[in-house]
Amino acid sequence: MTKGVNPTRGNISIIGGGPAGLRAAEVCAALGLRVTLHDAKRSVGRKLLVAGKGGLNLTNTEPEGKFTTRYSGKTPSFWKALLEEFGAQDLRDWAAALGCDTFETKSGRVYLKDLNAASLLRHWVSRLRQSGVEFQMQHRLVDLIPGHPFRLAFENGGETEADAVILALGGASWPQTGSDGRWGSLFDSLGISTSPLVPANCGWEHDWPAKVLEEAEGKPLKNIRVTAGTVTASGELILTHHGLEGGPLYALGSTLRAMPEPMISIDLKPAHSIEQLVAKMESARRNFAAEARQRWKLGDAAHALLARREWPDAASLAHEAKNCTIPLKGPRPIDEAISSAGGVRWDELTDDLMLKKIPGLFVAGEMIDWEAPTGGFLLQACFSTATRAAQGASQHLNK
Repeated sequence: MTKGVNPTRGNISIIGGGPAGLRAAEVCAALGLRVTLHDAKRSVGRKLLVAGKGGLNLTNTEPEGKFTTRYSGKTPSFWKALLEEFGAQDLRDWAAALGCDTFETKSGRVYLKDLNAASLLRHWVSRLRQSGVEFQMQHRLVDLIPGHPFRLAFENGGETEADAVILALGGASWPQTGSDGRWGSLFDSLGISTSPLVPANCGWEHDWPAKVLEEAEGKPLKNIRVTAGTVTASGELILTHHGLEGGPLYALGSTLRAMPEPMISIDLKPAHSIEQLVAKMESARRNFAAEARQRWKLGDAAHALLARREWPDAASLAHEAKNCTIPLKGPRPIDEAISSAGGVRWDELTDDLMLKKIPGLFVAGEMIDWEAPTGGFLLQACFSTATRAAQGASQHLNK
């Protein structure tokens, strides 16, 4: 018998080998359940490896009060309870136990010290195997029949039974990793309500004049403040052939999606008032944008935005620099997005992340209808929801 497994506790199938599925398997095994993890691909953790190409951003050290407001879908008090069960320090300690130390940046982002996601995944999978988790690769779920036990069917013709099931199938971004959102039809057949999967943490489209692209494509707008409606985010944007990309847009994504005609206002010089900018233009008489490039220390992208038209005086240009409005056509396609919003609706779930209509069936990770900005918040939520779902499944099987 595998060490730690209690044959009387029941067996559980976990569908999906991303961070949420792997974490759910880990917790279930530690609680004495017989765990089988099924994944559609040849190997697990593919999205984790893609996310870790530039150094895996595990979590963030923001104070709890601010951290919990980063998540949509449920109240901050729900996220507070979730993060108290498995929060940022827990995640850092977990990585350290795998031999993977972390470090914190000035922005609060927490990364693996060796920036090697593959090493972490290798150690993690090894530990899961040692704890008794069985892996079944190339097992794409195509049907699930609730009951005692659940009956599961896979695309390769395989079938299995389980006393409880945790689904961690991801959203719809980066479909090449297996996170393709194809589970929506299964939930429709089960009578479970879902919100449409839409791109989150993605670029937004705008048709730039050729002259702007010639000067500024791929160039950054640094140290800016971006506003959509009544919501503001600071940081850096990149001017792209399709429009704009960057952290402030990621943070404003849900606000922009709710606007009938999405539009942002960019403050190119947030540290200066209009009066201060005008004062720096003293003695300038013509070609104000060219003069401002030197006097206001503008980068190529900022200058390109201001030089799109002629300005009658310095005051008009200063107003534009403080309120440069850009209408947006819409988000980039979901397969380009870092993450997706939408998924299983919260009103379909108990606080343990079990489906109210199907006792014994739990969900975790990005397939639930929440979203958060980049910065470590996405991965943290995958671990935290998986921990909650696994504990819920264990408690359900104890009844």
